[in-house]
Amino acid sequence: MATAWSTDERKFMHRALMAAERGRGRVSPNPLVGCVLVKEGQVIAEGWHDHLGGLHAEQMAIHDAETNGFSPNGATAYVTLEPCNHFGRTPPCTEALMWAGIKEVIVAHPDPNPTVRGAGIEVLVKAGIHVRQGLLEDEAGAQMRPFMHWCEHRRPMVTVKVAVDQNGSVDDRSQHPGRFTSEGCLDEVHRLRNECDAVLVGAETVVRDNPSLTVRRLEAIRQPLRIVIDPNDRIPKDSILLNDGEETLHITETFRGLVPLLNQLGDRDVQRLLVEGGPTTIHAFLEAGLVDEFFLVQSTVEHAEPVDAGINAELLSNAGLLRFDDEQWGDEIVQHWSR
Repeated sequence: MATAWSTDERKFMHRALMAAERGRGRVSPNPLVGCVLVKEGQVIAEGWHDHLGGLHAEQMAIHDAETNGFSPNGATAYVTLEPCNHFGRTPPCTEALMWAGIKEVIVAHPDPNPTVRGAGIEVLVKAGIHVRQGLLEDEAGAQMRPFMHWCEHRRPMVTVKVAVDQNGSVDDRSQHPGRFTSEGCLDEVHRLRNECDAVLVGAETVVRDNPSLTVRRLEAIRQPLRIVIDPNDRIPKDSILLNDGEETLHITETFRGLVPLLNQLGDRDVQRLLVEGGPTTIHAFLEAGLVDEFFLVQSTVEHAEPVDAGINAELLSNAGLLRFDDEQWGDEIVQHWSR
């Protein structure tokens, strides 16, 4: 029988989800997690996982309560992910909840990580703490989608981003290489890049554009791993990617498959891969059925000597993607497709 959640309970868990968002782009390979402490119907503290090695959400919330003069003893904790019960970069969150005297824990989503998988809830129940789960579970799962995908498949979720002109062209051969989308759109691209653990392009993109593929338009806690697929060793030795000091994985051997590469990246804790390459690279991922999310940026610019991307609704649908919604990135409309 499904649990009947009250309006207030939903409100408190939604606030925990909002708190978790404050760690976006800062905690990978750990998931986004938020926690809200409620006592006598009032929120007394909130916490979130802010950075690797920092306090987990439950620990931050308990610290927040005590710092502001509230005792967490007897409170209810609303947590977006099952509390951990193992020692990692920090002590177990289950111990923090027990020591703080929390009387009830409401969990949005169970933790699929093999190091947890129900053990956190089991420990809390054995300690006499009342535990309920499943409140806003779908919303929490969507928020932690790259982490959930990595736990299930042990390889990264693949996100593709490509910008085209009004006729579906990715480049104008009559012009020097350059961006043709708005400044506002570029801000959103850097936000997306900041949320990914690695960025991948093909050799042609490097030869034509000489990109840096770093996060520059917002404060980044770390830069993504850059990956270049270059089986013929074409990219210039003075390319930015090979000389700016940031890590680049330059793949020059014959490329015989995408799945082995994704498995390799998964072993490196890469949970979300952003593909920003040209049509050849993008089509390779689509044809292999490996794209989980696609952002198609549509500009109003018209290229004089266009390079057709060959990307349309039929192709994306055949790759197992559905048009989720449309977004506004600066002056551009962006089709958001998702598996």
